[in-house]
This record gives sequence, C-alpha cells and structure tokens, in this order.
Amino acid sequence: MTARVLRVSEEQPGTPVGRVLGTEDASPLTFWVAVAEGSYLQLDDVVVTQRPLPDIGMVTIAGVVTSVRARHEGASFDSDVFAIAEGMLPAQVQEAAEVTVTRVEPEVYVPPLPGAVAFRAQGESRDSALSFDRMHRRLPIGTGRDGMPVYLNADFLDGSRGAHVSISGISGVATKTSFATFLLYSVFRSGVFGGDAVNTKALIFNVKGEDLLFLDHQNTRLDERTRAQYHKLGLEAAPFPQVSVFAPARAGDPTGSPDVASRLTGVDPFYWTLAQFCTDRLLPYVFADADDERQQYTMVVHSVTAQLAKHAVPTDGGITLDGFRINSYEQLVDHLVEQLNDEDTRGVWSGSSVGIGTINAFARRLINSKRDLARLIRGDLPERRAHSISTAESAQVTVVDLHNLPDRAQRFVVGVTLKTEFERKEKAGSPKPLLFVVLDELNKYAPRDGSSPIKDVLLDIAERGRSLGVVLIGAQQTASEVERRIVANSAIRVVGRLDPAEAGRPEYGFLPPAQRQRVLLAKPGTMFVGQPEIPVPLAVEFPFPAWATRPSEAGPAPRATLASMVSATDPFAVVGSGARNGMADDEIPF
Repeated sequence: MTARVLRVSEEQPGTPVGRVLGTEDASPLTFWVAVAEGSYLQLDDVVVTQRPLPDIGMVTIAGVVTSVRARHEGASFDSDVFAIAEGMLPAQVQEAAEVTVTRVEPEVYVPPLPGAVAFRAQGESRDSALSFDRMHRRLPIGTGRDGMPVYLNADFLDGSRGAHVSISGISGVATKTSFATFLLYSVFRSGVFGGDAVNTKALIFNVKGEDLLFLDHQNTRLDERTRAQYHKLGLEAAPFPQVSVFAPARAGDPTGSPDVASRLTGVDPFYWTLAQFCTDRLLPYVFADADDERQQYTMVVHSVTAQLAKHAVPTDGGITLDGFRINSYEQLVDHLVEQLNDEDTRGVWSGSSVGIGTINAFARRLINSKRDLARLIRGDLPERRAHSISTAESAQVTVVDLHNLPDRAQRFVVGVTLKTEFERKEKAGSPKPLLFVVLDELNKYAPRDGSSPIKDVLLDIAERGRSLGVVLIGAQQTASEVERRIVANSAIRVVGRLDPAEAGRPEYGFLPPAQRQRVLLAKPGTMFVGQPEIPVPLAVEFPFPAWATRPSEAGPAPRATLASMVSATDPFAVVGSGARNGMADDEIPF
C-alpha cells in the first residue's frame, strides 16, 4: 500500500491536511476533505483550499469543519472489521471531514475541484476564513478549538450595525451569566471601544444567590494558566474596577439597611417612597404577570393609577390621600380597597362602566401584593435619603440584587428599573454612553404569550434600544419560550449546553445539525456563538472568571469598598455628609 503524500508549493495558506474528496459532491457552500495519513481534522477546525480560474486567477475557498467521519474502505459487512483488524482482509482506514464554507475570496462561487489540496488555516488565512480581517473592531470573546483567539464584531454589539445578545442554556451548566460578565469585561478592558469604554455602563440583575455581588473582588482560584489565557486575548486578569451594589431594604427594619448576608460593605439599599409610587405611576408594575394584562381588571389598574398621580400629596415620606395620612404600602392598599368597595367613591376610582366582579378581581390581587411589596414601597423612611437605582450616578457596573425577593417583587423591581433607565436614555437623546442590561430568566419577564408592562419595556429596548444606546444581554434556559421579536432583534446568539427537547426547537435553526448534537454535551465554559458576518456559529471557550463568582471565591475587599465601609459605619462621617447621603446635618442617621 503506497503512502498518501501531499505535494504542495512553498506558498501555502496553512498546514496541508488532505485533499478534496471526489466521491462526495462538492458545492460552493459545502465540500468534503479526505484526511491524509498522519494528519487529522476535528470539529471547528478552519480549512482552506484553492482553485485557479481563467481570467480571474486563484479563488480561495475557506470554511469550518462541521462533521468528521472514519470508515474502512474495502469492507462490505459489519463483521469485516474483525478480519481487517487481524490482517485477513485488505482494507484501509479513511477519515473525511465535511467543511461548511464561510468565505470565498474573490466572491466567485464555484466548488473546489476533487483532488485539490486542503490546508488547516493558520494566521492571516484563518482570520480571513472567519472574517476577522473584515472586523474594524474585534472584541475578544474567548479561544477556538485551535487555542487561538475568537472575536466578535463590536459593530453588531453596540448598535452601529446591530445590537443585543441572546444567551441560552441549561441552568447551572451552561454558565450563561459567566459568559455575559466576561463579555462585559472585554467591552470595558479590551480597548476596542476606545475612550467610550470609560463612560459605558452596565446594569446587572442578580436573581440567584449572592454570586454577582463580588464582581469587584479578585477570584482566589485564579492561577497562572488562567492569567495566560487572558493575556492571549489581550486582557488583564483582574476583577471589575468599579462596581456598585444595590439590595432591597430589609423588611421591618426602620433604618432601611440592605438585605444581604455575605457582602456587608459597599452595598446601598433601594426602595420607593409612597410619593414616588403615586407620582411616577408605578401601580401597573404590581400587576406584572404576563397573563394578568389580558384580564379586564387592567382597566381598573390604569384608572386607579391616574387617580393616585392626580390626588396623592407627598407628606414627610408618606402621602395624604382623600384627607387621610398614609405611611405604608399596606395602608395604601387598604385605603384603595375601601374606596372601591364604597358605592359613593367606586365610580371615581374604577370608572363608571366597570362591573363589580372586575373590581373585586383587582382588589384581590392588590391585597395579595401587600406581603411581597411592603418592604419595597415605603412611607417610613426618609424621602431625601439616597435610595434610588440609577446607573447615571453609579459606578461603571451596577448590580441589583433580587435573590431575597419573591417573584412578584422581582418583577416589580425589574420593570420599574428598566422603565426608569430607558426613559432617562430617551430624554438624553444620544446613544452615548452605552448602557448594557444583563437580565437572566428572560423567559419569565418576556414570555412568548400574553402581555405585561415589563414585556412592553423589554420589547421597546429590543426594537428601539439600538438607537438609544441600550443593549440587552438576555439569558434564558429556553429561547423557545421568549417573545419572538426579542430573540429576532438579537444580532448575537449564544448557546451553551441545552436540554435535548429544547435543542430541537426552531429557535436554534442557526446551528448546523452536528452542533445541535454537540450542545447536548457542551461542558461549562464552552459556548457556540453566532454572529451575522460568519455563517457558521463558532465554538468558543472563555477563560475562568478573574472576579469572584460566589462568596467563597472572594478575595480581600478592594480599597474603594473599604473606604465606603468606613464612611458608612462612622456615625460622625454620616452626620457631616449631608450632600452625600441626601440628609441635612441635623438629621439622625438611622
């Protein structure tokens, strides 16, 4: 048996690995390569071949390996494998790889010819095959199977040509949030965004444990190998330098201290005063379940909202309504229910054409909200004390902790915060500085069916956020359950490990068949990233986070946090810092 030798010229775009098959059809979009003896091709390898054309010259055809097979040539039956292994039957092993074309240069779409030498692309030929050379702003997002950097075109992230990211995968295995934070870190620290990166902000909602409360702490598990991975991507392995953490005010605590357990420094409480609740028309966000908006009682919601905005008078943190002083959310709910049950005032609050059954449905749901929202809507805390979530007045990264809140309260916080931030960007009238919003469990806030105030805000961000500089990074276990328009408006689609049933959904049609099978086995840290300029999603491995992802990994608190801890615990510093804390010098700081 003669050895299969590849003879090529000195000028070649990479390492020769085989020849284009002649027993399989080659097209301008896909072709097969017979792997030479002593060589191999694996999934995700980048392959390039060439074809000379008259009057045009050399056409380079490049692509990514999407399938690999090996078989005995000369065998007729399954049992022949034993005879071949014992040398009793002549046959030879042949490997072949399917290549999906990613680029043709120049753009003359002809198939490669059988027998043409195929190369494993390296250096400039690899960058050209994956269109990295076309990217004026290459954002590093990890490394490929060949260990070389993989890039994202920043134009499709910041709104220049597209925006928004959709990340899907099984909870706890797909590392969706870790990839989202690494993407943000690359935006802030890679230098791709130039001077704009300094003013770019991120708003992250933490919904699981207290894992995202330590982004500004060094990860104690960071080793030299991981540092080398960051350096290969042109990044420094370090935590986020500027992080503000907001947590809900503790229930029943008259001081309004933040409800956190593991991080005790550098955390600010958030809540809304009764006056804000009324004047800012926040009542609809109490009824934030998608199914609720389809019910008739939403007419009562809007009527009551308008009456509160019109008649509520702010009074020392609380409000005065219909001549009554109200100091808590529970008192407000009881007063509204009483007005709706009174025949003399019912029509004023609900409207004249609403039936009693609809009013009762509204009242029942409003009463049920008291337990969940009483800690967030307060009349017992100073109105002038800083208590609002605002990325404009916060650090580069703002983390809003929701994990201690029940589902209804989480919806309220997400809806109101997104509404406030989006309205602020609308008033600014400029897409700069950019605001990235990271929201996990997107299928809960913007489900495919029904309507709700939160879903309306998220749809607005997906459809108009690009022009206003608001970029949504949404994560979910099941993209098939997320509103279609949000997924459709996501220029970047990322998939980690998926459930088998979910992988078969049409939302993952951008994945080739082999990758649909591979996502069932993907290990943590491996993502398949689809972007507009590359027809095949790329398998990406991103490095282990350099910042703490859970309390047990957190190193010493950064200096900025220690400084805020001193001022927050020194009563004299608090009393004497009215401008900073929103209090007059003679107020008691408790």
